[in-house]
Amino acid sequence: MCKKYGADVMYTEFVSSDALARNVKKTRHKMTLFDFDRPVAIQIYGHDIEAMVMAARVAEEAGPDFLDINFGCPVKKIVRRGAGAAMLLDLPRMQAMAEAIVKAVSLPVTAKTRLGWDDSQKPVLEAAMRLQDAGIAALAIHGRTREQFYSGEADWTLIGEVKNDPRINIPIIGNGDIKGPVRAAELLRQTGVDGLMIGRPAIGRPWIFKEIKHYFATGELLAPPSVAEVAQNVREQLKLSIEWKDDERRGILEMRRHLAKYFPHLPDFRDLKIALLRAETTNEVEDLLNRIEEKYSGMHVDYSDIALS
Repeated sequence: MCKKYGADVMYTEFVSSDALARNVKKTRHKMTLFDFDRPVAIQIYGHDIEAMVMAARVAEEAGPDFLDINFGCPVKKIVRRGAGAAMLLDLPRMQAMAEAIVKAVSLPVTAKTRLGWDDSQKPVLEAAMRLQDAGIAALAIHGRTREQFYSGEADWTLIGEVKNDPRINIPIIGNGDIKGPVRAAELLRQTGVDGLMIGRPAIGRPWIFKEIKHYFATGELLAPPSVAEVAQNVREQLKLSIEWKDDERRGILEMRRHLAKYFPHLPDFRDLKIALLRAETTNEVEDLLNRIEEKYSGMHVDYSDIALS
Protein backbone atom coordinates (compact mmCIF):
# COMPACT_ATOMS: atom_id res chain seq x y z
CA MET A 1 0.00 0.00 0.00
CA CYS A 2 2.86 2.37 0.79
CA LYS A 3 4.55 1.56 -2.52
CA LYS A 4 1.28 2.21 -4.35
CA TYR A 5 1.30 5.74 -2.99
CA GLY A 6 4.89 6.57 -3.83
CA ALA A 7 7.31 5.22 -1.21
CA ASP A 8 10.66 5.15 -3.00
CA VAL A 9 12.52 2.55 -0.94
CA MET A 10 11.11 -0.27 1.17
CA TYR A 11 12.41 -2.35 4.08
CA THR A 12 11.17 -5.70 5.29
CA GLU A 13 10.20 -6.25 8.89
CA PHE A 14 13.46 -6.92 10.71
CA VAL A 15 14.69 -10.49 10.76
CA SER A 16 16.35 -12.21 13.71
CA SER A 17 19.78 -13.67 13.00
CA ASP A 18 19.22 -16.28 15.71
CA ALA A 19 15.94 -17.36 14.12
CA LEU A 20 17.63 -17.64 10.73
CA ALA A 21 20.31 -19.82 12.30
CA ARG A 22 17.55 -22.10 13.60
CA ASN A 23 15.90 -22.03 10.16
CA VAL A 24 12.59 -20.80 11.58
CA LYS A 25 10.02 -20.93 8.78
CA LYS A 26 8.14 -17.83 9.95
CA THR A 27 11.36 -15.80 9.92
CA ARG A 28 12.31 -16.91 6.42
CA HIS A 29 8.79 -16.01 5.30
CA LYS A 30 9.51 -12.39 6.27
CA MET A 31 12.20 -12.32 3.58
CA THR A 32 9.76 -13.06 0.76
CA LEU A 33 10.13 -10.24 -1.77
CA PHE A 34 7.98 -9.09 -4.67
CA ASP A 35 8.91 -7.10 -7.76
CA PHE A 36 6.70 -4.19 -6.69
CA ASP A 37 8.77 -3.85 -3.48
CA ARG A 38 11.90 -2.75 -5.28
CA PRO A 39 14.20 -1.18 -4.43
CA VAL A 40 13.93 -3.10 -1.17
CA ALA A 41 16.17 -4.04 1.75
CA ILE A 42 16.04 -6.96 4.12
CA GLN A 43 16.77 -5.70 7.63
CA ILE A 44 18.52 -8.00 10.10
CA TYR A 45 19.29 -7.75 13.79
CA GLY A 46 21.23 -9.71 16.40
CA HIS A 47 23.97 -9.55 18.99
CA ASP A 48 26.45 -12.18 17.79
CA ILE A 49 28.75 -11.13 14.96
CA GLU A 50 29.18 -14.62 13.51
CA ALA A 51 25.40 -15.21 13.51
CA MET A 52 24.81 -11.83 11.89
CA VAL A 53 27.30 -12.61 9.13
CA MET A 54 25.48 -15.88 8.48
CA ALA A 55 22.14 -14.07 8.49
CA ALA A 56 23.44 -11.49 6.03
CA ARG A 57 24.52 -14.21 3.61
CA VAL A 58 21.16 -15.97 3.89
CA ALA A 59 19.33 -12.67 3.39
CA GLU A 60 21.48 -11.88 0.35
CA GLU A 61 20.33 -15.13 -1.25
CA ALA A 62 16.72 -13.90 -1.01
CA GLY A 63 17.55 -11.26 -3.61
CA PRO A 64 17.11 -7.83 -1.99
CA ASP A 65 18.65 -4.71 -3.49
CA PHE A 66 20.60 -4.03 -0.30
CA LEU A 67 20.85 -5.18 3.31
CA ASP A 68 20.13 -3.12 6.42
CA ILE A 69 21.35 -3.64 9.99
CA ASN A 70 19.10 -2.63 12.86
CA PHE A 71 21.09 -0.86 15.56
CA GLY A 72 18.09 1.08 16.86
CA CYS A 73 15.24 -1.14 18.08
CA PRO A 74 14.39 -0.10 21.67
CA VAL A 75 12.22 -3.10 22.62
CA LYS A 76 13.31 -4.73 25.88
CA LYS A 77 13.43 -8.31 24.60
CA ILE A 78 15.79 -7.14 21.81
CA VAL A 79 18.13 -4.91 23.83
CA ARG A 80 18.46 -7.26 26.80
CA ARG A 81 20.23 -9.68 24.46
CA GLY A 82 22.60 -6.95 23.30
CA ALA A 83 20.94 -6.31 19.94
CA GLY A 84 19.18 -3.30 18.43
CA ALA A 85 19.76 -0.08 20.36
CA ALA A 86 21.95 -1.92 22.89
CA MET A 87 24.72 -1.66 20.31
CA LEU A 88 24.91 2.05 21.13
CA LEU A 89 26.49 1.01 24.43
CA ASP A 90 29.35 -0.73 22.61
CA LEU A 91 30.35 1.24 19.53
CA PRO A 92 33.50 -0.79 18.80
CA ARG A 93 31.35 -3.93 18.63
CA MET A 94 28.82 -2.11 16.42
CA GLN A 95 31.63 -1.16 14.07
CA ALA A 96 33.11 -4.66 14.05
CA MET A 97 29.73 -6.21 13.28
CA ALA A 98 29.05 -3.79 10.44
CA GLU A 99 32.51 -4.32 8.97
CA ALA A 100 32.17 -8.10 9.09
CA ILE A 101 28.81 -8.00 7.33
CA VAL A 102 30.04 -5.57 4.65
CA LYS A 103 32.94 -7.91 3.89
CA ALA A 104 30.70 -10.99 3.86
CA VAL A 105 28.25 -9.88 1.15
CA SER A 106 28.42 -8.26 -2.26
CA LEU A 107 25.31 -6.08 -1.80
CA PRO A 108 25.41 -2.56 -0.34
CA VAL A 109 24.86 -2.59 3.43
CA THR A 110 23.11 0.23 5.29
CA ALA A 111 22.23 0.70 8.95
CA LYS A 112 19.69 2.36 11.21
CA THR A 113 20.30 3.64 14.71
CA ARG A 114 19.16 6.19 17.32
CA LEU A 115 20.72 9.27 18.90
CA GLY A 116 21.98 7.23 21.83
CA TRP A 117 20.98 5.21 24.86
CA ASP A 118 19.65 8.05 27.03
CA ASP A 119 19.98 11.82 27.50
CA SER A 120 23.43 11.42 29.03
CA GLN A 121 24.72 9.23 26.19
CA LYS A 122 24.10 10.41 22.63
CA PRO A 123 27.09 9.16 20.64
CA VAL A 124 25.35 9.17 17.26
CA LEU A 125 28.08 11.20 15.53
CA GLU A 126 30.78 8.78 16.68
CA ALA A 127 28.54 5.88 15.68
CA ALA A 128 28.07 7.39 12.22
CA MET A 129 31.80 7.85 11.76
CA ARG A 130 32.54 4.31 12.88
CA LEU A 131 29.86 2.86 10.60
CA GLN A 132 31.16 4.92 7.71
CA ASP A 133 34.65 3.55 8.35
CA ALA A 134 33.16 0.04 8.44
CA GLY A 135 31.86 0.47 4.88
CA ILE A 136 28.20 1.21 5.58
CA ALA A 137 26.68 2.75 2.44
CA ALA A 138 24.06 4.94 4.17
CA LEU A 139 22.78 5.56 7.69
CA ALA A 140 19.24 6.20 8.91
CA ILE A 141 18.92 7.96 12.27
CA HIS A 142 15.82 8.02 14.46
CA GLY A 143 15.69 11.22 16.48
CA ARG A 144 15.15 9.63 19.90
CA THR A 145 17.22 7.75 22.45
CA ARG A 146 16.53 4.17 23.43
CA GLU A 147 15.24 5.37 26.81
CA GLN A 148 12.58 7.46 25.06
CA PHE A 149 11.21 4.56 23.00
CA TYR A 150 8.63 6.56 20.98
CA SER A 151 7.66 9.09 23.65
CA GLY A 152 8.15 12.83 23.45
CA GLU A 153 9.25 14.66 20.33
CA ALA A 154 11.89 13.38 17.97
CA ASP A 155 14.97 15.64 18.14
CA TRP A 156 16.30 16.34 14.67
CA THR A 157 19.07 18.69 15.83
CA LEU A 158 21.64 15.92 16.20
CA ILE A 159 20.50 14.33 12.94
CA GLY A 160 21.33 17.63 11.23
CA GLU A 161 24.69 17.83 12.99
CA VAL A 162 25.62 14.38 11.73
CA LYS A 163 24.50 15.19 8.20
CA ASN A 164 26.43 18.46 8.11
CA ASP A 165 29.63 17.26 9.76
CA PRO A 166 32.38 17.58 7.11
CA ARG A 167 33.75 14.17 8.08
CA ILE A 168 30.54 12.42 7.06
CA ASN A 169 30.24 11.62 3.36
CA ILE A 170 27.66 8.82 3.32
CA PRO A 171 23.96 9.61 2.83
CA ILE A 172 22.10 10.37 6.06
CA ILE A 173 18.39 9.55 6.29
CA GLY A 174 16.24 11.23 8.94
CA ASN A 175 13.46 9.42 10.81
CA GLY A 176 10.97 10.34 13.51
CA ASP A 177 7.66 12.21 13.70
CA ILE A 178 7.28 13.01 9.99
CA LYS A 179 3.57 13.53 10.47
CA GLY A 180 2.73 15.20 7.18
CA PRO A 181 3.93 17.25 4.19
CA VAL A 182 4.61 20.53 5.98
CA ARG A 183 6.62 18.86 8.73
CA ALA A 184 8.54 16.84 6.16
CA ALA A 185 9.52 20.03 4.31
CA GLU A 186 10.54 21.74 7.56
CA LEU A 187 12.78 18.86 8.60
CA LEU A 188 14.36 18.64 5.17
CA ARG A 189 15.18 22.36 5.21
CA GLN A 190 16.38 22.21 8.81
CA THR A 191 18.82 19.34 8.35
CA GLY A 192 19.57 18.88 4.64
CA VAL A 193 19.30 15.11 5.04
CA ASP A 194 19.50 12.96 1.94
CA GLY A 195 16.23 11.17 2.59
CA LEU A 196 13.23 10.93 4.89
CA MET A 197 12.20 7.63 6.46
CA ILE A 198 8.56 7.18 7.47
CA GLY A 199 7.29 4.39 9.71
CA ARG A 200 4.41 4.83 12.14
CA PRO A 201 2.75 7.79 10.32
CA ALA A 202 2.09 5.48 7.35
CA ILE A 203 0.02 3.08 9.45
CA GLY A 204 -3.57 3.82 8.49
CA ARG A 205 -2.36 6.51 6.10
CA PRO A 206 -0.28 4.88 3.35
CA TRP A 207 -0.94 7.82 1.02
CA ILE A 208 1.28 10.06 3.19
CA PHE A 209 4.05 9.51 0.63
CA LYS A 210 1.84 10.86 -2.15
CA GLU A 211 0.86 13.83 0.01
CA ILE A 212 4.47 14.71 0.76
CA LYS A 213 5.66 14.33 -2.83
CA HIS A 214 2.78 16.48 -4.07
CA TYR A 215 3.64 19.20 -1.57
CA PHE A 216 7.32 19.12 -2.50
CA ALA A 217 6.45 19.39 -6.19
CA THR A 218 3.72 22.05 -6.01
CA GLY A 219 3.79 23.70 -2.59
CA GLU A 220 0.13 22.77 -2.23
CA LEU A 221 -1.58 20.35 0.14
CA LEU A 222 -3.74 17.60 -1.29
CA ALA A 223 -7.34 17.51 -0.15
CA PRO A 224 -7.91 14.91 2.57
CA PRO A 225 -9.37 11.59 1.39
CA SER A 226 -13.08 10.96 1.57
CA VAL A 227 -14.45 8.35 3.95
CA ALA A 228 -15.34 6.25 0.90
CA GLU A 229 -11.74 6.44 -0.37
CA VAL A 230 -10.37 5.40 3.01
CA ALA A 231 -12.84 2.50 3.16
CA GLN A 232 -11.71 1.31 -0.25
CA ASN A 233 -8.10 1.35 0.92
CA VAL A 234 -9.05 -0.76 3.92
CA ARG A 235 -10.68 -3.28 1.60
CA GLU A 236 -7.62 -3.45 -0.62
CA GLN A 237 -5.18 -3.78 2.27
CA LEU A 238 -7.30 -6.42 3.97
CA LYS A 239 -7.40 -8.48 0.77
CA LEU A 240 -3.60 -8.29 0.51
CA SER A 241 -3.18 -9.13 4.18
CA ILE A 242 -5.31 -12.26 3.88
CA GLU A 243 -3.47 -13.33 0.73
CA TRP A 244 -0.12 -12.81 2.49
CA LYS A 245 -1.11 -14.80 5.57
CA ASP A 246 -3.05 -17.35 3.49
CA ASP A 247 -5.63 -17.37 6.29
CA GLU A 248 -8.67 -15.12 6.69
CA ARG A 249 -8.56 -14.75 10.47
CA ARG A 250 -4.78 -14.26 10.66
CA GLY A 251 -4.98 -11.69 7.86
CA ILE A 252 -7.62 -9.76 9.77
CA LEU A 253 -5.62 -9.95 13.01
CA GLU A 254 -2.62 -8.57 11.13
CA MET A 255 -4.79 -5.65 10.00
CA ARG A 256 -6.05 -4.61 13.42
CA ARG A 257 -3.27 -2.17 14.25
CA HIS A 258 -3.94 -0.53 10.89
CA LEU A 259 -7.70 -0.46 11.43
CA ALA A 260 -7.05 1.34 14.71
CA LYS A 261 -5.42 4.19 12.75
CA TYR A 262 -7.78 4.48 9.80
CA PHE A 263 -10.75 6.90 10.09
CA PRO A 264 -9.36 9.33 12.73
CA HIS A 265 -11.40 12.27 14.02
CA LEU A 266 -14.77 11.00 12.78
CA PRO A 267 -17.56 12.05 15.15
CA ASP A 268 -19.37 9.35 17.15
CA PHE A 269 -17.06 6.71 15.72
CA ARG A 270 -16.10 4.86 18.90
CA ASP A 271 -18.60 1.98 18.64
CA LEU A 272 -17.83 1.35 14.97
CA LYS A 273 -14.09 1.42 15.69
CA ILE A 274 -14.45 -1.13 18.47
CA ALA A 275 -16.52 -3.33 16.18
CA LEU A 276 -13.86 -3.10 13.46
CA LEU A 277 -11.17 -4.12 15.90
CA ARG A 278 -13.23 -7.11 17.03
CA ALA A 279 -14.27 -8.31 13.58
CA GLU A 280 -13.06 -11.80 12.70
CA THR A 281 -14.36 -12.34 9.16
CA THR A 282 -14.17 -10.47 5.88
CA ASN A 283 -17.95 -10.26 5.80
CA GLU A 284 -18.00 -8.56 9.20
CA VAL A 285 -15.43 -6.01 8.09
CA GLU A 286 -17.26 -5.38 4.83
CA ASP A 287 -20.55 -4.86 6.64
CA LEU A 288 -18.92 -2.35 8.98
CA LEU A 289 -17.24 -0.51 6.10
CA ASN A 290 -20.60 -0.21 4.36
CA ARG A 291 -22.13 1.20 7.53
CA ILE A 292 -19.26 3.67 7.87
CA GLU A 293 -19.64 4.82 4.26
CA GLU A 294 -23.37 5.27 4.72
CA LYS A 295 -23.10 7.11 8.06
CA TYR A 296 -20.31 9.45 6.92
CA SER A 297 -21.33 9.85 3.29
CA GLY A 298 -19.72 12.91 1.72
CA MET A 299 -17.32 13.48 4.60
CA HIS A 300 -13.53 13.58 4.48
CA VAL A 301 -11.02 12.17 6.96
CA ASP A 302 -8.71 14.64 8.66
CA TYR A 303 -5.25 13.20 9.28
CA SER A 304 -3.65 16.39 10.55
CA ASP A 305 -2.20 16.45 14.07
CA ILE A 306 -2.44 12.67 14.45
CA ALA A 307 -0.75 11.37 17.59
CA LEU A 308 1.74 8.63 16.77
CA SER A 309 1.46 6.66 19.98
